[in-house]
Amino acid sequence: MAAAALALTLFAGFAKPPDAQAFCGFFVGKVDARLTNNASQVVIARHQNRTVISLMNDYEGQPSEFALVVPVATVLKQGQIHIGDRELFRKLDAYSAPRLVEYFDPDPCARAEYDMLMEKSLGAARSSVAQSPTSGKSLGVTIEAQYTVGEYDIVILSAKDSAGLETWLMQSGYRIPFGAREALRPYIKQEMKFFVAKVNLGEHKRTGLTYLRPLQFAFESPKFMLPVRLGMINAQGPQELVIFVLTKNGRVEATNYRTEMLPTDAELPEYVRGEFGDFYKAMFGRLAERSSMSTMFTEYVWNMGWCDPCAGPPLTAQELRSLGVFWLDDDGGVRPLGRGLRGMIFPPPGGGPMPVMITRLHVRYTRESFPEDPVFQETSDQQNYQARYVLRRAWNGSPAACPEAKRYFRELERRRAREAETLASLTGWDLNEVIKKTGFSGGAATSRPWWATMWE
Repeated sequence: MAAAALALTLFAGFAKPPDAQAFCGFFVGKVDARLTNNASQVVIARHQNRTVISLMNDYEGQPSEFALVVPVATVLKQGQIHIGDRELFRKLDAYSAPRLVEYFDPDPCARAEYDMLMEKSLGAARSSVAQSPTSGKSLGVTIEAQYTVGEYDIVILSAKDSAGLETWLMQSGYRIPFGAREALRPYIKQEMKFFVAKVNLGEHKRTGLTYLRPLQFAFESPKFMLPVRLGMINAQGPQELVIFVLTKNGRVEATNYRTEMLPTDAELPEYVRGEFGDFYKAMFGRLAERSSMSTMFTEYVWNMGWCDPCAGPPLTAQELRSLGVFWLDDDGGVRPLGRGLRGMIFPPPGGGPMPVMITRLHVRYTRESFPEDPVFQETSDQQNYQARYVLRRAWNGSPAACPEAKRYFRELERRRAREAETLASLTGWDLNEVIKKTGFSGGAATSRPWWATMWE
């Protein structure tokens, strides 16, 4: 049988199922366990048929006995399972996060000089970019292997039918969400194994940590997919998932669902600076609703050797290896990065980019909108892309300073109107309320009588 791709399951509470969170599987906890899930992220490093998946969940509550159920292609050896570093998730998230950038309008009276300097700067930037390219047998359940890795006790199971596996888990003291039997059945039909990673409370206490560290799995399979259907059995609404995919050659997209770039480079009113999180949530929610929650949205595509502008520093070669990027050379193939203008990080002269591309995918979905697990493919597209939003600070001079200043303020008024319309269109917010929040009354540009500039 061709090896099937590793299916993920992420922590999910049963006493109080969370809203709008992503689970690629279901959590099984002791009967009195009370956990809630706050965030779900997956890192996939993929080259040819080799895949390393890292998964992490933040949670609230005590990590008293609970387990992670993961369908796997084969019986994983102990060496194929590793404890990861959650700080690397944070760094990867920061590096690829949608970003808000801010620019200041130049003095329009020095337009000619400004334009000349900008042309030189853009020419230099283009040049720089161009150079950087138990007994369960009666239930049909068999314990295939068991061992301890870090703070996790791990058991690998095989099962002949989903009812037997469900019964085994219940008899072992785990509460199973309603519908588990149906969710498990397709994976059993594929002859997949089931890995249960239970927290060893003694080992966890010895770590001195108040959280559970990420689990990582390395395996080989021709299938490039992420089983998310298993995680919908106890969903109380839309689920949400951020996937970071690290590949060698190019951008990653879904083959069985639409993959779409988010709107980018939109100019927004200045007040969004203090409400960027609210703006992004509203915009993403509007896009997800319009697509009937059946689209994967690309938030970032970039070579991991550099960034422009940087929302966070690129990961080092060693950090990338820790996340499963096994194809890097011993030295990473890259020299230390240098810093350019405004702290932007560029590849050093002669260094070139890393053989690692990151694709950040964000999806909100339901059981109905995602009737099958997403399947991915790596493309040859290496075009850089980021979900980037722009604030432009107005010049604070006087319209009487020079003829160019008068024209600047007339255009500024039109620009402010466009920014408000853009924000309302992206988020669905009321345009009149947006205009009020801008606090822009036209300033010096509209303090003169309405007819004063009519024939200028």
